[in-house]
Amino acid sequence: MAGKPKVAICWLGGCGGCDEAVVDINEVILRVVEAVDIVLWPVALDFKYDHVERMDDGEITLSVINGNVRNSDQEEMARLLRRKSQLVLAFGACACFGGTPGLANLRTKKDIFEWVYRDAPTVVNPEKNYPQAKTSINGAALTLPEFYEQVYPLNQIIDVDYYLPGCPPPPDLIVNAFMAVLEEKLPPKGSTLAPHKALCDTCERNKTKPSRVAIQDIKRIHEVEAQSNTCFLVQGIVCVGPATRTGCGETCININLPCRGCFGPVEGVADAGAKFVSALASIIDAEDEKDVKRIVDKVNDEVGYLYRFSVPSSILRKRRVSEVEEQ
Repeated sequence: MAGKPKVAICWLGGCGGCDEAVVDINEVILRVVEAVDIVLWPVALDFKYDHVERMDDGEITLSVINGNVRNSDQEEMARLLRRKSQLVLAFGACACFGGTPGLANLRTKKDIFEWVYRDAPTVVNPEKNYPQAKTSINGAALTLPEFYEQVYPLNQIIDVDYYLPGCPPPPDLIVNAFMAVLEEKLPPKGSTLAPHKALCDTCERNKTKPSRVAIQDIKRIHEVEAQSNTCFLVQGIVCVGPATRTGCGETCININLPCRGCFGPVEGVADAGAKFVSALASIIDAEDEKDVKRIVDKVNDEVGYLYRFSVPSSILRKRRVSEVEEQ
């Protein structure tokens, strides 16, 4: 055990699917376990945080961190693992971009607390109490993690060496990432350990596109019976494959659902949502401004379509508190 690279796997703010994805590499995990010394994996092994705190700085070869940062406990853990690790891998859409929990950045902390603890129809809270970061009861001090005003992707809190996107990342890319570390065949720091192509480049439906896509209407996926062998955009269904990195295995496409962008922007693109707006504008076939407005208005949840996984890392980032207060 002494000579093996040390690996930590930690789940911050997320659903837990990324931890499940590690297990989904099946028998390959046995090879990984033989090759490394797992020093932290709270979901699977009974290691305590103070075990990590006692380690030397840089003693951990690789920390695989999934989930975003929404509270002080998550930030503390992220900073601890950064200090103790040579390499940090942001694992999954939440760690890389903020993930679907990042949609909460469109609301304030006050909005969220009001709904969850007071206004939701199933809440029974006659005293209208909120959780407090510090509370004194009978002379004893009780603490809870501080809930932050917004969701942060991992690289807005700590320095990140590599990224592996997906919701969750697929088994083949997980294995490739682990092997790259173990075999010391890593690309330059800051790289995304996924193909450098757009999803459309690997999607079988791309073959069904005409030389020029032109749509005169936009349909929501539940409103139509989508053809399973035809490009969604050709059918007038919003699919963000042109602006999204491939590597997912076209999982959603294969069950006849359009891409929503869990792999983030393609190489060299800072904001996938903005890039897709440009792409969408280029395929709208309308005669006048009225027709254009009619078509565009069919996209009735722009953020949900274009930034489902990436609000915190996008040009949107969050809704300004001052803007909300003015309203």
